[in-house]
Formats: sequence, C-alpha cells, structure tokens
Amino acid sequence: MMDEMSKNLRMPGMEMMDMAVLQACMDACSACEQACTICSMQRMDCAPACMNCADMAGTMMRGMMRMQGMTPAVMMAMLDACAAMCQYAMDKCMDHADMSEVCRMCAQACRACMDACAAMRESMMKQAS
Repeated sequence: MMDEMSKNLRMPGMEMMDMAVLQACMDACSACEQACTICSMQRMDCAPACMNCADMAGTMMRGMMRMQGMTPAVMMAMLDACAAMCQYAMDKCMDHADMSEVCRMCAQACRACMDACAAMRESMMKQAS
C-alpha cells in the first residue's frame, strides 16, 4: 500500500513524504488507539483520557492515509495535538501502572505514538527545508 501511496502522495509545499516514517507513525497510532480503547474499558480514572487519546490517535492515522487535502501546517498541528493527548493519557495511566498491566501497556503505546509523531514532524521539517 505504501508503494502505491508514495506515487500519488502530494502535500502542498512538500514533494514526497518519507514513507517509512509515515508507515511507522500510522502503525504507532493504530497500536495506541487499540491500547487506549482496551484501557478505557477498565473503568479506572484514566478512562476518559484513554478514550480521548484513542479517538485522537485514530483520527491522526486516518489523516495520514489521505494527506492530499492537508497542508504541512495542518499536519504538524495534528501531530502536536496527538502527541499532547498521548502525553496526558500516558501520565494518567502511569498513576496506576504498578497495579494494572493494561495501564502499563497503554502508557507504553502512548509513549511510542508520541515518539512516532515527533519523528514524523521532524521528517516533515527536513522535507520542507
């Protein structure tokens, strides 16, 4: 899929995206969405943050799959918002990660998503310059 996308992927002001970084970010967002959805079902006090994070990560992933209508500024703002939501959910889950394996795994998925969003943003900055 990524090979086909790379032929047609155009974002105003950017010739081509780094497909490996893009795929890694989409994968991390997907994993985060799944982990946060599962974590939110525990009914712990992190549930609202995890539900919101799941929604944000899923939206980020879908946005990366159809970038033709985005500008770099919009994509970077979305990456920043996703990373901020992941940070918040991770912090809430870490409050009881020692009691809940699910929360610990969710926090790890949130961290990986934050890192992937940062890598995607960095890749975009390199492409823009």
